[in-house]
Amino acid sequence: MDSKRTVFFVSDQTGVTAETMGHSLLTQFDGLDFKVSTLPFISTVDKAEEAVRKINSVVAGSGARPIVFSTMVNDDVREVLKRADCLYLDFFDAFLGPLEQELGQASSHALGRAHGMTNLAAYTARINATNFALANDDGTQTREYDRADTILIGVSRSGKTPTCVYMALQYGVYAANYPLTEDDLESRRLPPALEPHRQKLFGLTIEPERLHQIRQERRPDSRYAAIAQCNFEIRAAEQLFERYGIPFLDTTGCSIEEISSRVLERKGISRRTQP
Repeated sequence: MDSKRTVFFVSDQTGVTAETMGHSLLTQFDGLDFKVSTLPFISTVDKAEEAVRKINSVVAGSGARPIVFSTMVNDDVREVLKRADCLYLDFFDAFLGPLEQELGQASSHALGRAHGMTNLAAYTARINATNFALANDDGTQTREYDRADTILIGVSRSGKTPTCVYMALQYGVYAANYPLTEDDLESRRLPPALEPHRQKLFGLTIEPERLHQIRQERRPDSRYAAIAQCNFEIRAAEQLFERYGIPFLDTTGCSIEEISSRVLERKGISRRTQP
């Protein structure tokens, strides 16, 4: 018998909303192991009935009811899913009713509003920001830094690139990143390319032991991954941040979402779009 509790994220669209909200709730239960599965685009009664069969098969195999997080707009489809042998938690069902009552208006029940292209300008802003983040990744070029909302700096593998891409894709923020090299750290001076943009800089650091693990996976048993090298680079980078008054964040144990939110909050950067 599988000791993991099975969790389904069911949606009439991509399932991103159900996954995000469901995962947030599950993180509150320490020590439990979950086996997750996403069932996207369940937009018809027939598809809902097939989803119910998949959910019920888990009960037959494990003996434990699965947990289902759902974002279902269509009432008929939702009613089918409610018949599954599970703990059924539908976010729209829970919140749309009270919102309709408070606002004095029935909801549209339109599919795809959460992650669709209902706002073309916001979508375009996210795509343009993402292209900027990719073009200005790892200090490959610095001539567009005037356009940046923020420039993340730190040693290699401290989380700069994924954070920049996330801020761009989610919020339309123009984020560049610049890796501090060994020469930069030994000189104890800010690289010349960054000098004109001090107010945009934000540092990312990480515990040396964690950096060693990450680098070891990338280049096993190299000088780059050696714990002594990691210790030196992190210590020197933090000293550089402090010398120039650059705000910085320890990313050890932080999710990309948390890093991004903290950078935006501490730099006072407005989000151009909402996720």
